[in-house]
Amino acid sequence: MDRRAFLKNAGGLACASWFVERGALAALKPDFRLRIQDASLEIGPGIHVRTTTYNGIVPGPLLRLKQGRPVAIEVSNESKRADLVHWHGLSTDALNDGAVEEGSPVIPPGGKLTYHLKPSPAGTRWYHSHAMAMDDLGASTYSGQFGFLLVDPPSDPARYDQEINLAVHHWEPSFVPMIDHLRTHSQNVPQTTGSDVGYKYATINAHMLGFGEPLRVREGERVLFRLLNASATENTVLALPGHRFRVIAMDGNPVKNPASVEVLSLGVAERIDAIVEMNNPGCWILGSTLEAERKMGLGVFVEYAGKRGAPVWSDPAPTEWDYTLFASKAKAPQPDEVREMIFRDAGVLNGSKFDTWTINGKAWPQIKPMMIEQGKRYRLRFVNASGDQHPMHLHRHTFEVTRIGDRTLSGLYKDTVLVMPLQTVEVDFIADNPGDTLFHCHQQLHMDYGFMQLLRYTEKKA
Repeated sequence: MDRRAFLKNAGGLACASWFVERGALAALKPDFRLRIQDASLEIGPGIHVRTTTYNGIVPGPLLRLKQGRPVAIEVSNESKRADLVHWHGLSTDALNDGAVEEGSPVIPPGGKLTYHLKPSPAGTRWYHSHAMAMDDLGASTYSGQFGFLLVDPPSDPARYDQEINLAVHHWEPSFVPMIDHLRTHSQNVPQTTGSDVGYKYATINAHMLGFGEPLRVREGERVLFRLLNASATENTVLALPGHRFRVIAMDGNPVKNPASVEVLSLGVAERIDAIVEMNNPGCWILGSTLEAERKMGLGVFVEYAGKRGAPVWSDPAPTEWDYTLFASKAKAPQPDEVREMIFRDAGVLNGSKFDTWTINGKAWPQIKPMMIEQGKRYRLRFVNASGDQHPMHLHRHTFEVTRIGDRTLSGLYKDTVLVMPLQTVEVDFIADNPGDTLFHCHQQLHMDYGFMQLLRYTEKKA
């Protein structure tokens, strides 16, 4: 199905919501209510942005669920755009997943839809708009439509004194010229360039650095930070000078080898759970390692009890982010099949001002579904033949990262992995959740312009 045509005719498809509203389900009171509505946010002193939100706040309401306990979440669309909500990281059925490509219905302006979820797996998940934006930089993940969704396990082995949820977002996007040198790493790309997206402001939890209340901690506390990159297109690297992050989970899944690091790298849509020992009293800045990004606002003050003064920032030592630190070096089981996927920038096509992205030479919606069989273990080999970074996301499944470059690993389970320029990454997943499954780059601009494909389960033979 052509995503553009589907959304264009969304108003006539409201009846598709019958599958979640029929029969006895319609009479049940929802456990949570979300309203897609426009709002004005003051993200900095005198700096106001108009955006679309859930319930008028950014991030949206915290949804804290119990693993395996069914919930109903009613979503009312009070905005002027057709929309739908994706429950990122949950192993839902395709219709409730919130992706048009999988058959999920859209919510027209003025419409209402109830999603029925059986939350699993446990961990730090999140929810966000999964509409197309194209050249509308006020829509979908460019907006304030995102929030934390925490699925609590039956027991939590981690000990901590305080938990803090922090979401990174970039604001006031505009079109800027594409960086020309990125094309030197792509093949068959015309010399003319399209546009990219730049931003004016950045926030943590809708506040620019120095605006709003600081994070207040006490000496000796163990603080669990849940960090989410909810930006539409920008990957980021964060640090808290004078402290280290002990990473215990990625994308909500416990890591095989918890390890302490000075900086955290978060591709778009990635999450990291990290424990910080508050053992360096003072006033500090938790923020981007890039000075330009901190000047845009990407940071927050951390203030120890009884301490006052100007917050301190010091640059961390240069380092490269290494997923393998948190994994086992043992090889993963052999897959039943290997599927190679080569990513390329095909340049400006068909009069568009944006570059088209391809997988094995084809772009959505012309690309055919990848057929898979239930029960098999598949290895997806991502070959990034471009000069851009790509946070690759697989819906409704969790995958195991099994190779990065020439290094094998196992035990690192994620739903989004950042593939660096000219890098090859392999991930394994078990085909255990039948139904159409979307795979895409989570950069909104890339996804909108071709960078996605469906995985489709084959019909079982009688």
